[in-house]
Amino acid sequence: MYVPSHFQEGRIPVLHEAIRTIGFGTLVTLGPDGLEASHVPMLVDPDPAPFGTLRGHVARANEQWKRAADGVHSLAMFLGPNAYVSPSWYATKRETGKVVPTWNYVAVHVYGRPRFFTDRDPLLAIVTRLTTIHEGKRAAPWAVGDAPPDYIDGLLKAIVGFEMLIERLEGKWKLGQNRSAADIAGVRAGLAADPGDAALAALMAKI
Repeated sequence: MYVPSHFQEGRIPVLHEAIRTIGFGTLVTLGPDGLEASHVPMLVDPDPAPFGTLRGHVARANEQWKRAADGVHSLAMFLGPNAYVSPSWYATKRETGKVVPTWNYVAVHVYGRPRFFTDRDPLLAIVTRLTTIHEGKRAAPWAVGDAPPDYIDGLLKAIVGFEMLIERLEGKWKLGQNRSAADIAGVRAGLAADPGDAALAALMAKI
């Protein structure tokens, strides 16, 4: 990923928290017919240091897991808050007019060599953790144990898990750090005016 120095985010805890917050990413692997991608929820754990481990699952019928070249690096991508930036928000527009549109965003790239598995207990652990995380905010959260055990066992046979020891992490926080303070404030105000872009505006408030 192209990451100019002023947009670089290299703090591992920050990158892990971004992955947890985004939750849903794209796993890209190399197979005999070229690149393949699946869009799946994933988990990140801090161990082993320094970069941790990424875990998730795909459908067994999705044969990406069979075609992924063994021992070859793969890429998982997570795209966070992102939005179009209008030149009209820049103070510089009023001063010189020398501005153009851009796009602000947060992105994390995770590199490693995934290992795919079909063992029941690790699969159950992954789906249980994913469920607990995403149901946790609900007033009456659903749990894996709410479904009949034989039903869950049948569904576990229909998925394949993966874990990827993270060998490299890249983070890009493109939030206008290369602009003046007045321009950043203008963009932040413009984004904050749209509820859909409030998360990005909040991130810009921290730079």
